[in-house]
Order: sequence, then C-alpha cells, then structure tokens
Amino acid sequence: MAEGRLGRALDLVRSVPDWPQPGVLFWDLTPLLADADAMAAVVDAFAEAHDRDGTGAVGAIEARGFLFGAAFAAAHGYGVVPVRKAGKLPVVGHRVEYRLEYGSAALEVPADVIRPGQGVVIIDDVLATGGTAAAACELVETAGGVVTGVCVLIEIGALGGRDRLAGHKVHALRTL
Repeated sequence: MAEGRLGRALDLVRSVPDWPQPGVLFWDLTPLLADADAMAAVVDAFAEAHDRDGTGAVGAIEARGFLFGAAFAAAHGYGVVPVRKAGKLPVVGHRVEYRLEYGSAALEVPADVIRPGQGVVIIDDVLATGGTAAAACELVETAGGVVTGVCVLIEIGALGGRDRLAGHKVHALRTL
C-alpha cells in the first residue's frame, strides 16, 4: 500500500493532552474511525503487515482495538476474540492483571473460544508501555492459543512497549 493513503489516514489522529488525567497524552482516533477510506487503509495495512500463516482469530483489545480488530477480521475471514476489561464477560476463561502507563488494570478472555494451538493476532490502537498488549498475549497463550503477531496503529517508541513483547512479531503503522 502506498504510504500516502495510510499516511493520510494516520494524519487524522489527533493528540489530546492531559486526558484522561494530567500528564497523559491521549491519541484520539475518532476522526480516523469516521472516515471510510482511512479505516480501509488501516485494515489493508494490517493485512500487509501480518503473516497470515496459522492465524485463525483476532484478539481485539477493548475498547478501540475492538473496532479495528473486528474490521480486520471481517475483511480477512477471521473470528474475533474480545479481550475485555475485567467484569465485562459473563463466562471468564482467563484473567491477567497488569500495569498501565498511569495505573493498573486487568484483562479477561471468554472461556472456550480459543482452541488449543489456534493462531491469534492481537490488534490494538496504541502501544505505549506494552502492558496491555503483553497481558493480551499472556491471555491467548494461557488459553492454549499461539500469538502470531501484534498489530497496532500507533507505537509510542520512547515508552519501550515493544521490549515487553520480546519473542512476538510487532508491527506498528506509525511510531512516534
């Protein structure tokens, strides 16, 4: 894909300082989400970046990863495994607690939706410290799946999140 189309899509992302709390720079993806060509450019870029061999599902991280993960899965014939914040699933298979850039959290996956040996690509919006993506990888592996890659729109390189994903293929559409 030409960098021009993807570049235009990623240029729609805007930064919002001090949200959700002072000192945090939030990346607002809503202008990109509202633009059909921008969404298509992101889905196409994920497809080009990800090695499809062995992948059978997308692990879409709540909340904005749901949007990109579901679009990618629908376009390329994958199922979607929601990687949810704690307390949102009626039947929890596995849970992992982890540290965020500005606090702590927990993620869960539903019971019995990842088959043993199934390849799962993790999709999220932003890779910052890597805690959320690492927790999602741990959940997939604990459930018996195999992480086939991690794809994100934006990586904040200075925060070192990629280092926490050692051993996994990581692809960011833009690194800041």
